[in-house]
Amino acid sequence: MDFTHFDAQGNARMVDVSDKAITARTAVAEGTIAVSEEVFRAVEGKTVKKGDVLTVAQVAGILGCKRTSDLIPMCHLLNLTNATLTFELLPDSFEIRAICTVRTEGKTGVEMEALTGVSVALLTIYDMCKAIDKRMVLKEIHLLEKHGGKSGDFFFEGEKT
Repeated sequence: MDFTHFDAQGNARMVDVSDKAITARTAVAEGTIAVSEEVFRAVEGKTVKKGDVLTVAQVAGILGCKRTSDLIPMCHLLNLTNATLTFELLPDSFEIRAICTVRTEGKTGVEMEALTGVSVALLTIYDMCKAIDKRMVLKEIHLLEKHGGKSGDFFFEGEKT
């Protein structure tokens, strides 16, 4: 397999997508943050002093999707047509699961945007709750599925590595 972000001389480069067809593209990513029971209850009850954690994290995650090309050097600037971020509270494990779905009509996929959205949302939860407990752990951030483009559909299956 060739490394497409390097030229023949080993110099970094952005992949040229000029000749690729414009297609509908979607990516879904997820990740979790493990928190203490105290943090979980504060988020769930909306009693964190900095405000409504999940609403702020939702907005931050969507903003992260939109700013991915500013953060990841070889990402193309994309015109996103939709970005959503939802959360699932997991009381049995004191975890919060973030799910980000991103869509575009373009020449390159939106996997990095979905992954960035999840990451920024989870980091925002950490930031807003660190005064309560700094032992939170971000984990299992990964692509769940993607649709569109030359490589076709992808669905995450099996063990996470």
